[in-house]
Amino acid sequence: MLLSCQEQMLPGATLLAKWDFARRAGFEAIELRGKGDLAFRDRVPELRQAKAAGVVMPTVCVEMSHFIGDFDADRRRDAITNMASQLSVIAELEGVGAMTPASWGMFSYRLPPFVPPRSAEEDRKVLLEALNELGEHAEREGVVLLLEPLNRYEDHMVNRLDHAIELIKATDCDGVRVGADTYHMNIEEAEPMNALREAAPWLGHVQISDSNRLEPGAGHLDWKVLTATLAEIGYTGSLAVECRLSGPPEEVLPTVPPLFH
Repeated sequence: MLLSCQEQMLPGATLLAKWDFARRAGFEAIELRGKGDLAFRDRVPELRQAKAAGVVMPTVCVEMSHFIGDFDADRRRDAITNMASQLSVIAELEGVGAMTPASWGMFSYRLPPFVPPRSAEEDRKVLLEALNELGEHAEREGVVLLLEPLNRYEDHMVNRLDHAIELIKATDCDGVRVGADTYHMNIEEAEPMNALREAAPWLGHVQISDSNRLEPGAGHLDWKVLTATLAEIGYTGSLAVECRLSGPPEEVLPTVPPLFH
């Protein structure tokens, strides 16, 4: 398993400076962030230079204000356009895939007004349309779209790994896989390790943060059990640190790799 860290968490004014720090801290790769307005595509010259210099960039995680499950059709289309672009760029970097939730912060059944403006059937329809389109694009590019379940307070459509798997099965497309996040799993999965075992055939990527959304080791999750479970199911992909930090990155980030090596 390849241990990576999201780029915005790493100190340094350039991607090469961040890579230098990441390697010294014990990380083996950088997970990129893909902003909207095709900003990730605009970074291609910088990313090509970084790849030529040896920077390992297996994944990109979307960073936008709207996503593939948005209630508004124009915003959905824009999200799909951006995700397709991110898939193409990560393919050029010889990476694995691009990660997105169905939505973030759009609606929660746990918060007012409690009744969504779209039915569950309509939710599923728009998600399948997006996943089919992006999955086919990912297949053509030789990468995968990674669908990330979020906790119930951040998304109302895809909260658990089995929710994502049901949608992936319905696409019948090899270009879509599950992107698991240990923080969201800590909230939503009754038995997180069993959830990973059952998700094994569809698991494409894992993001890691502790139970309190801080760096691994700052909460109560058992990282030895997690790594043992991932080894048991034959997972060989990345573990990408995505979290808040309990202190300065120069002090905190070097404490993370020893938990996984």
